[in-house]
Amino acid sequence: MHELSIVMSIIGIAGEQAKQANATIVDEIELDIGTLSGIEMNALDFAWDQAVKQTILENTERKINRIEAKAKCLDCEAEFNIQHLYDACPVCGEHFLNILQGKELRVKSLVVS
Repeated sequence: MHELSIVMSIIGIAGEQAKQANATIVDEIELDIGTLSGIEMNALDFAWDQAVKQTILENTERKINRIEAKAKCLDCEAEFNIQHLYDACPVCGEHFLNILQGKELRVKSLVVS
């Protein structure tokens, strides 16, 4: 379950940022998670619930923005939503794609006090 290590990294990021801001509480954390990021959301929720106990994120409100995957065909230049990395272009059927978004996994913002 790599989601646990991801949550541990998020806790570390939040702790560092709170320390830099001379804050002791993180009121809110906002995460961007792309649909192609490889994150299993149920596993993330479970890992989150267990890992944040007795940390700076224990009582933090968590907001998650799911970023839908989009790609651009390198042959016909059509842009379209995709569900999987191996999806074909719906216009020309080719598989040579540039992923424009959907692989994100980042802490977008923190509200501290």
